Amino acid sequence: MHSPTVPVPSADCLAALHAAFLTHVLPRVERHGRVYFRHVRCRDRKEELLAELRGLAWKWFLALVRRGKDVLAFVSALASYAARAVNSGRRVCGHERKKDVLSPVAQRLHGFCVGKLPDFSTLDGNPLEDALVDNTVSPVPEQVAFKIDFPAWRLTHSERDRRLIDTLMVGGRTKEVSRLFGLSQGRISQKRRYFLEAWARFTADPGV
Repeated sequence: MHSPTVPVPSADCLAALHAAFLTHVLPRVERHGRVYFRHVRCRDRKEELLAELRGLAWKWFLALVRRGKDVLAFVSALASYAARAVNSGRRVCGHERKKDVLSPVAQRLHGFCVGKLPDFSTLDGNPLEDALVDNTVSPVPEQVAFKIDFPAWRLTHSERDRRLIDTLMVGGRTKEVSRLFGLSQGRISQKRRYFLEAWARFTADPGV
């Protein structure tokens, strides 16, 4: 069966192109996207990826039509290329920053993951607290004090510094962390000392 052709766009045919995209292209793009991103467990994250996929497919659809291509003849290829582009960090407007520690693309490329520290003390669900549960060296009162004080101290810093603290706490090395945050290694060393001194001031006995 011969696929309907798409007219070369002009000022008065954008609506017709959009209708053709919605009817003949978008359903197949969405089906492909839901299969391609089926491994993404977070519903919100999956919807963000699918939204980028729709936008990128529409952008490429227009670009190809302007070049005189009959896009309806290779919709599956368009959907496949767009899904792979979104998965690699391509966005409708720009590209995900590969040095941003919170970017899934950066985490996949450099082989690490980022988890959220609790705003308040919890009994489980955090590697730092799990480590403290198994801690047979520190006295129990010190463990309890840390569980209470650390989340409170962490909230006194900016969002960027909290991300930096989290990365350093899970063992990030100076060179690796400097690359992820776009800072010099010297600056990372300075921030380490600053955090150490800030923690010492936060936990200092006011009577001393």
